[in-house]
This record gives sequence, C-alpha cells and structure tokens, in this order.
Amino acid sequence: MFKKIVFVIFIIVIIFSSLGYHFFVSMNGLPKGEMILETESPNNNYTIRAYLVNEHATVDFCIRCELIYNYKTKMKKNIYWGYREDAVEIEWINDNSVIINGRNIELPNGKYDWRIEI
Repeated sequence: MFKKIVFVIFIIVIIFSSLGYHFFVSMNGLPKGEMILETESPNNNYTIRAYLVNEHATVDFCIRCELIYNYKTKMKKNIYWGYREDAVEIEWINDNSVIINGRNIELPNGKYDWRIEI
C-alpha cells in the first residue's frame, strides 16, 4: 500500500513539474500572435519572424520572434520573448548574429527570454 501511495505522489510530481516547465520555462509553449515583421540573414540561411502577442486582457503586449532554419527543412524555434514591448527592431550584425530590440543574440543557439531576467 505504501509503495502505491509513493508511486502516485511521484507521478503527480512529474506531471506538475512537466507542466510548470512547459508553461513557465520552455519557449515552446508561447502564444502565437500576429506576424509584424520578417527578415532574412545576409546569407539566407535563417529567417526571423516577429509576432505581436496580445491575447489576454490582463497581460501587456509581448514580442515573440522565431528562427527558421532555411537550410534544414524550415525547422523553427523561438529565440526571443520580450514583455511590455509592442514594436520590434531587428538588425543583422553578420550571418550568425542579430540584435533584436537592443539584445544581441548569437545564432543558432542564442535566445532572450524576459522571464529568465526577472
């Protein structure tokens, strides 16, 4: 009986941990938003799409940017999540470096998430 209770508690902890990671840490579960800008890297290996997110009445505007790998079957991943932002400025420094709203991001692994800087 004790083993069953421990097992159930363990499963509940795993489920809540996974949900917490998905909603509060991972950038995979971000809201979609409305696309406002698209730009390509100088060598055309990457495309960045910027989205304005305003889906909730109690949350301020956000900017979400996704990186698209043009050379890898159009694979996508979120690289920028800025809170209380309603405009975006993207400047390519070189083929693998971009500045989004004043924040330097080294591609393909760099990212900015306002939730981590709190």
